[in-house]
Amino acid sequence: MSNLYPIFLDLGNKPCLVIGGGLVAERKLEALLACQANVILVSPRVTPHIKDWSEQGKLMLVRRNYQRKDLQGVCLVFAATDSQEVNNQISKDCVELNLPVNVVNDPDKGTFQVPSVVRRGKLTIAVSTGGSSPLLAAKIRRQLEVQYGQEYAEFIELLSDVRRQVLSNVDDIAQRKAIFNDLVESDILELLKMKKYDQVKERLEKCLLR
Repeated sequence: MSNLYPIFLDLGNKPCLVIGGGLVAERKLEALLACQANVILVSPRVTPHIKDWSEQGKLMLVRRNYQRKDLQGVCLVFAATDSQEVNNQISKDCVELNLPVNVVNDPDKGTFQVPSVVRRGKLTIAVSTGGSSPLLAAKIRRQLEVQYGQEYAEFIELLSDVRRQVLSNVDDIAQRKAIFNDLVESDILELLKMKKYDQVKERLEKCLLR
């Protein structure tokens, strides 16, 4: 397989198809729902969690086996059945229709792979070994989870708020850059980690007064 091209997709309100109703499909489904995708799941049998999500209106559940017509109108496909033959047919159909497809039990059969992910609010760190070693990718993800704590989620929210203020109130591009650099290079992250919010406020004010 050639080198993979890393990309982050906005799936908000986009129709995504998951075929399969087991635990692997459940994990794919959970990740899609976290991105506010409009999920259609096709499977005659589903896990209790998938059934609950369907009853809560979080997804459209079609209780039958896969049919090629299921691919109409979707933008992303996950082949997650327990049948290699069915998964291969889904992959073949998707390739013919130029639809991106992930085959969960045989990455080489699909056209994209799902990385191991660390999320801290709006911060997303993705790790991939190109399918060579999912276990190594998972190990690196666990290391990153320790290195990048929940304080990063708070920090990014602060940066987002300040960015809006600066873009509205500061015309000079060099000055904007200096403010953003001061914030990123400051000790605010450590202060957030120690929950010293009064000092965080002081640092923010100092940077904005620049």
